[in-house]
Amino acid sequence: MSAKKTERSYEEIYQEYRGRREKIEKMGGDKAVQKQHEESKLTARERLDYFFDQGTFTEIGFFVEHRTTAFGLDKKEIPAEGVVIGFGKVNGRHVMAAAEDYTSMAGTFGEYHGKKFSEAIKMAKEKGVPFVGLNDSGGARLQEGMDTLQSYAWLFREQILASGIIPQIAVIMGPCLGGQAYHPIMQDFLIQCKNTGFMGIAGPAFVKTQLGEEISLEKLCGVRAHAVTSGQTHVTAEDDRDALDKVKKILSFLPSNNRENPPVTDADDDPERVAYELDEMLPVQPSTPFDMHKVIERIVDNGEFFEFFPDFARNVIIGFARFHGRPTGIVASQSNWLGGVINCDAADKVARFVRFCDLFNIPLVNLHDTPAFMIGSREEHKGILRHGAKMLYAYIDATVPKITVILRKSFAGAYIAMCCKDTGADLVYAWPNARISIVGAETAASVIFAREIKESDDPARVKEERIEEYRRTYENPYEGAKRGYIDDIIMPHDTRKFIVRSLDILKNKTEARPFRKYSNINL
Repeated sequence: MSAKKTERSYEEIYQEYRGRREKIEKMGGDKAVQKQHEESKLTARERLDYFFDQGTFTEIGFFVEHRTTAFGLDKKEIPAEGVVIGFGKVNGRHVMAAAEDYTSMAGTFGEYHGKKFSEAIKMAKEKGVPFVGLNDSGGARLQEGMDTLQSYAWLFREQILASGIIPQIAVIMGPCLGGQAYHPIMQDFLIQCKNTGFMGIAGPAFVKTQLGEEISLEKLCGVRAHAVTSGQTHVTAEDDRDALDKVKKILSFLPSNNRENPPVTDADDDPERVAYELDEMLPVQPSTPFDMHKVIERIVDNGEFFEFFPDFARNVIIGFARFHGRPTGIVASQSNWLGGVINCDAADKVARFVRFCDLFNIPLVNLHDTPAFMIGSREEHKGILRHGAKMLYAYIDATVPKITVILRKSFAGAYIAMCCKDTGADLVYAWPNARISIVGAETAASVIFAREIKESDDPARVKEERIEEYRRTYENPYEGAKRGYIDDIIMPHDTRKFIVRSLDILKNKTEARPFRKYSNINL
């Protein structure tokens, strides 16, 4: 006679459940957590606790496990598959996040790690909420072979299909090398921690093996490599908490998805406020540089401006601010770096930002003080024509409200590429001291009157006279205003007032375009 099967009590079932859960919550164990802290890094769960509003985070995929048995993995437990994913609220708004857990097998990226990560992005897209990825991983889990490789494809596919539908922000908090580095670079904004974040297509050991090049991890793929040189890191952060605070700040400017408008906040800064100091802020000499940040600070709400790429392509400034509570993207020339000329890097920087703002219904304000595109063999051979065309595509394709203010110089192709009346601007204003023309007077006179100057008895005098003649005739804002290319010439102190009023009238702007999949931009 067989023994009667004894059913487990609820207490036994729940005790097993609690035990399983507690084991996973410990991640890689006390020693691994301690090491993470010694490296001045929070754990994945600590990062999520800090990021989300208290008590709002809901984890999914908690009990997911890998299925690989090769190379000893049949005996290896990897809590939560080395990545914690879930959703919660950030400043009262829903956000989806994935945080890689370096304490669990170095957060290596395997089949089910990738499956969890990609499914999180897919869910964010389907629910219409932003996605934030916290990257801290030893790289690909080589023990899983083709399954690891395929999981990268799942992730890349989901994030690209979500691109333009939901905002995506990546944070590099630890190592992020090899295939692991491709998914953060394709997200909308990338934040890199100064002392702990490293991102590269290969680490120093692999570089040495393959190329014989000796280089440190910091020099190869640290903050300076990407925030200054390569232009791949939008924002740098002092540590984990600073990075997460900056993610929250960026999210505050953004809608949850492309079907919403950016959140308008209560404004305590007078929309009609004037700034008389602007009237004499610009140097009288058009070739004398000044800091455009000072203008931006005086026209936006409470002087608050969140800048991207502050140390890359510094001849142009991009970032978010508010005008009477309305989030707005700003693109501005910066004459104190390369005279505000537009080179390949500056064009790339502007074009992608403009396209992002258009995708997420964020109006654009463009501030001109630029002499031209950069000429010369270096930029020519880098493809300045191709890169410059990206700005034209970006502005002309964009259907969001676009307002342009010409403060000082706006010449040649740079005038067109920085959003003039017929490359996308809805309204164009100029300051009385603005100098707008196809080229500067010196260049024009040297071409138009070259023969007369050469054959005159006093070439220097004739040259000066012809330069002044051309300047009086064309190098001013009034010629453009006569033709309707400039809607009004305004006093500098009224700039904020005109921008706010323009944003108000353009609030419900609609623009019909013929059907096409997308423009064939010069990538």
